[in-house]
Amino acid sequence: MLDIRLIRRDPDAVRAALARRGESDVGVLDQVLALDVRRREILPRLEGLRAEQNAANQAIAAAKKAGEGAEEAIARMRAVAGEAKALGEELAQVDAQLTPALSQLPNLPDPTAAPEDTVLKEVGEPWVPDYEVRDHLTLAGERIDMERGARLSGSRFAYLRGDLVRLELSLVSWTLDLLAEQGFEPVIPPVLVREEALFGTGMLPDTEQQIYRLADDDLYLAGTSEVALASLHAGEILEGDTLPLRYAGFSPCFRREAGAAGKDTRGIFRVHQFDKVEMFSFVDPSESAAEHERLLAIEESILQALGIPYRVVNIAVDDLGASAAKKYDCEAWLPSQQRYRELTSTSNTTDYQARRLDIRHRPTGGMKPEILHTLNGTAVAVGRTLIAILENGQQEDGSVALPAVLGAYGAPAVLPPA
Repeated sequence: MLDIRLIRRDPDAVRAALARRGESDVGVLDQVLALDVRRREILPRLEGLRAEQNAANQAIAAAKKAGEGAEEAIARMRAVAGEAKALGEELAQVDAQLTPALSQLPNLPDPTAAPEDTVLKEVGEPWVPDYEVRDHLTLAGERIDMERGARLSGSRFAYLRGDLVRLELSLVSWTLDLLAEQGFEPVIPPVLVREEALFGTGMLPDTEQQIYRLADDDLYLAGTSEVALASLHAGEILEGDTLPLRYAGFSPCFRREAGAAGKDTRGIFRVHQFDKVEMFSFVDPSESAAEHERLLAIEESILQALGIPYRVVNIAVDDLGASAAKKYDCEAWLPSQQRYRELTSTSNTTDYQARRLDIRHRPTGGMKPEILHTLNGTAVAVGRTLIAILENGQQEDGSVALPAVLGAYGAPAVLPPA
């Protein structure tokens, strides 16, 4: 959520920043400004009336104690009380509109967020084999069992079987070890979360169409462990010398993927359930830009160690999620599609999520707590990473050479032909 004081202090700068995202956001801003003006008009008047009420009450008490008539003071108190009640009701109505309106505003984009998707670098050679190229589903065969998955749960669900299970577990274990060396504490969070957790991360109101909700409980299936990790310190004041705090969450993720169609419905590129290792950082505001680059560097190091060709994209402002001020995607090369596809992303959400979740820190040597910054980044989206490993490691006979770094974690050196 945006800081109302920032909006109040420099509405033109906020308006210009939101205009980079779209005109609809600017319209909501005008509503917020009007409500805030009225709220600030009501508050001092209401405080004055309450002071008058107190004075009238004291006058009534003094008159009664002295045995004098208090009719005039009582009449004045009733008039003041009536006006105070009306203003109090109006204030409640203004507040009831202001918070929802403010929550509709997305984060202000960073000045360095791109006006359109911008490729920053390409690493590794995009290639297509000079023999028959196979996609991940052909390479895996029944080790990715879409037919039985659909029979069990419907389309876009799969059984992962055999060597691919060991490949996933080795990938996750290796990733968690790599992140531990970078100061990330491993976490297995709940995947069922309350509405306030989704609101806190900016998923609501923004991505309702992607979220599964339980019919009989006030709970949702999280689409990313970012939701649970962001709420890990909700309502807390962290001491400045504890920052940065970094977590690596491993969990299944659930997304409706409403409306997606075409090639992505084949295989496990776009499914309703997948596993992921997510990075999440709580940092001092002065460190968030550097932390964003750090998360990107970690994502790149993982792709390089796995031997996956990729490119880094600075995502266009109008394609940012509500909470992101800036976002990088790492897109992996897929030989079967002969193009790059999104594999990981990392976002700097500045103070947007922390303000919604009331997460503050007390600067070292400081007295007054301040809102901190949060960032997130995909370490490994397991399903899509398996696709990239299979397709880029494929050999002419249909076998797959697997990344050497995973061997010590139980992965075979070669996946036999399906």
